[in-house]
Amino acid sequence: MAGNSFGTLFRLTTFGESHGAAIGGIIDGCPAGLALDAAAVQDELDRRKPGQSSLTTQRKESDTVEWLSGIFEGQTTGAPIGFVLRNSDARSADYDHLKTAFRPSHADFTYTAKYGHRDHRGGGRASARETACRVVAGAVARQLIAAAGMEVGAYVERVEDIEVPFAPRFFERAEVDQSPTRCPHAETADAMAHRIQAVRKAGDTVGGSVALIARGIPSGLGEPVFDKFQAVLAHALWSLPAVKSMEIGSGMAGTTMRGSEHNDAWTADDAGTPRTVTNHSGGIQGGITNGEQLVVRLGFKPVSTLMQDQATIDADGNNLTLQGKGRHDPCVLPRAVPIVEAMALLVLADQWLINRAAKLA
Repeated sequence: MAGNSFGTLFRLTTFGESHGAAIGGIIDGCPAGLALDAAAVQDELDRRKPGQSSLTTQRKESDTVEWLSGIFEGQTTGAPIGFVLRNSDARSADYDHLKTAFRPSHADFTYTAKYGHRDHRGGGRASARETACRVVAGAVARQLIAAAGMEVGAYVERVEDIEVPFAPRFFERAEVDQSPTRCPHAETADAMAHRIQAVRKAGDTVGGSVALIARGIPSGLGEPVFDKFQAVLAHALWSLPAVKSMEIGSGMAGTTMRGSEHNDAWTADDAGTPRTVTNHSGGIQGGITNGEQLVVRLGFKPVSTLMQDQATIDADGNNLTLQGKGRHDPCVLPRAVPIVEAMALLVLADQWLINRAAKLA
């Protein structure tokens, strides 16, 4: 199976399945001398782990990260950083009925078509459990780029048709985490929670969108042709399970504007630093960051596993009715927030390191 690594200089490779002994990863290219705050990494994992509220799957995993290499006396050594997260609450018997059956909108059929043999337990490698490894690497990347003044934050902007009453903007983590929905607007967050609970009670699922804002990004990150910053970012964010759409800056709304409305006029601040009056570009122009805030909206589909009967077929083409079983999120959005942040952080760390080699001074 190819495609298990992401990044050029700051590179993550992940391994493991949902119901295997463990999941884990290798972070290669992290510079030596970074004083790693392991507690902060664990805090990021705790934001993603299952069973954290009544709005998420009730699978109970501590997701305690075990560091295997690359860190000595609290600092990175420049060697590959190896880590594992043990699986301790897998219930593989919940998936016995899926040995030959194909769940609607899951990877069951496509994995079988590609490999001819698949791990049906919890979705195997296709499970969102793999994303915990990305959160570990993203947390390391966050600490690396913090010295350069870069910050990344995300929040739940919309659940189904319930949406915050403001345009995307940066929120501190404490504001985002005040609700289990990870929506920083109290009234909207309460409505979202009630909707998710109602959907769960009905045995159904619901989707929505996450807003991602990054600030303090220096101008000059990204390459002008195939490796445009937004292209690399899209590679990262579209690799997440359940993602169905991505917008940067004005997004689709910008396609209804005229150029005279959409162009971001240049000015200079009191220090003489180039700034744009508006930010329809979302912080990227010509495939390169321009120093403004990175603004991204990411759409997530409803979770494919329903606690309802669904029509499907088995590997022999026989029609059958599939009963919903197991422990699943009725809505992925609250737990997606730290994962979205992690992938953006991996891109920023990698592009920042690449950019340091782009010119002599």
